[in-house]
Amino acid sequence: MKLKYLLFACLIVAACVIMPASAGSKYLSGEPEISLAISGTNEYSPGDDVTLTVSVQNSGMKNVKIIQSDIVDRDDNPDTAKMVNVGIDSGKAPVTIKSGSQMIGDIAGGATKSVSFKMEVDRYAEDGEYNLIGVVKYKYLYFAEQSGTDAITYYWKDVTEEIPLKITIKPKIVIDVSDVRTDSMNVGTEGYITMNVKNTGYESGKNSVIKLSRAGTSAVIPTDSSVFVGDFAPGDVKSVTFKASVSENAEAKNYPVLVSVDYKDSDGKEQTSDSETVGVDVGGKIDFEIVSPTTVLQVGEKGTIEIEYKNTGAATAYNAKARISAVDPFTSNDDTAYLGDLAPGETATGRYEVTVDSTATVKNYGIDSEIRYRDSLDNSQISDSMKAEIEITKKSGMSVLTSPIVITLILFVLIGAGYFVFKRRKN
Repeated sequence: MKLKYLLFACLIVAACVIMPASAGSKYLSGEPEISLAISGTNEYSPGDDVTLTVSVQNSGMKNVKIIQSDIVDRDDNPDTAKMVNVGIDSGKAPVTIKSGSQMIGDIAGGATKSVSFKMEVDRYAEDGEYNLIGVVKYKYLYFAEQSGTDAITYYWKDVTEEIPLKITIKPKIVIDVSDVRTDSMNVGTEGYITMNVKNTGYESGKNSVIKLSRAGTSAVIPTDSSVFVGDFAPGDVKSVTFKASVSENAEAKNYPVLVSVDYKDSDGKEQTSDSETVGVDVGGKIDFEIVSPTTVLQVGEKGTIEIEYKNTGAATAYNAKARISAVDPFTSNDDTAYLGDLAPGETATGRYEVTVDSTATVKNYGIDSEIRYRDSLDNSQISDSMKAEIEITKKSGMSVLTSPIVITLILFVLIGAGYFVFKRRKN
């Protein structure tokens, strides 16, 4: 039994002697090789606000590898770019880089990572090719010094590289709007908006159409919103006029509208310029109020109501006609009065024949009245309803004598009395 255990121990020792020692490896050469490229298109237009995605590629390679039993393995390879930081500088390009430099970590040899930046192209950028400057910072394992068989010292090299990134800025029509004027733009009506539009870009437009559009929920709503101007070369100025309406719920103030240009570029492609926001002044609405005193009528009387109207608005009402709505206890066969043109602050009087019912209650009444008129663009408009105050009183003693029935009876009595006297004298 002891001999058996002795043989087993000898076999174990022999196996240990025969088995080779564990080998390590190292690389004698190789370093990172970083390149940058824009992912997707590199063509942009003036005014563009884009996300610029850049691919960062490490094409570094390991050239010579040594494997020996006394070599301690390295933790990093010499072709690995460590702690890579990437930034973009605009250089002489007419752009603004809105993002700072970014840390993207380690990039091994043969690997690629992407990083994105916010970029805005200047509104008035001239077309052409430009170079952005990609700034890449990293470090890599430059040298590793082994001490004995159990220690190693690393030596790192810091690298900063500037790599050009080519972009192309295409020509585009860029507009500048000036001298915005309005005519008859009042609350609740239609009017005209006139402006000068200049091409401050570097593209010549063909078949150009200047357009006016509503800005969000603006109270100004274009109704005739496009003007054909044909060729629109850089530096050209076009004077255009649009028709627009103003919401009835608007106020007298400045409201935004959008101006843009549809055109064909030098390649014959349909293009649309960026919109320019401009303000449009809106005047107050055409409004009226009744300024005449209360009219007094008596129960059962037929009389004339005189109502004086005043234009308290900010624009002229043309061909104005006033109307009353006669309801119980009033009746009328003459409920319309022509007022003519009423400029702001002017007044006019409407006269209406009405009859008061004989059973009317003695009190104050309000008769509804409204005015139909034409605005400056000859659109038919109707004012808000107004109340004309009418006071109904009892018939006085003398007023009985003015009753048509009483007058008729008196006439019959007088005629009869006269006839009686005449016959008596004759006899």
